[in-house]
Amino acid sequence: MRLPIDTGSVKFAAAGPSEPVLDYETRAPKLDENGIALFSVPLFAAGGGIKDSITVKVSGDVKGLSEFTLLKVTNLIATTWEVGSNHGVSFRADRIEVMKAVA
Repeated sequence: MRLPIDTGSVKFAAAGPSEPVLDYETRAPKLDENGIALFSVPLFAAGGGIKDSITVKVSGDVKGLSEFTLLKVTNLIATTWEVGSNHGVSFRADRIEVMKAVA
């Protein structure tokens, strides 16, 4: 199941640097449908009564991340998965951008 997430009431901050997503067997970088490398970005999410950390996959490296860098997440989708007796939720976004500081 794919569920879009309304990010309007949630604030996001980086929990660390992005890392390339690697194929489990070949250890080669995974690519999206356009041939762009996928990256995992650990995030802190807070707002609307939630406080949690998630990892979001996005096409292309997100530059300029350090802990607590404020971010804008565009078109966040939660997808449930099941492999044998294991199951969970993965997150994917169209874009993750560093927010510009407001003076």
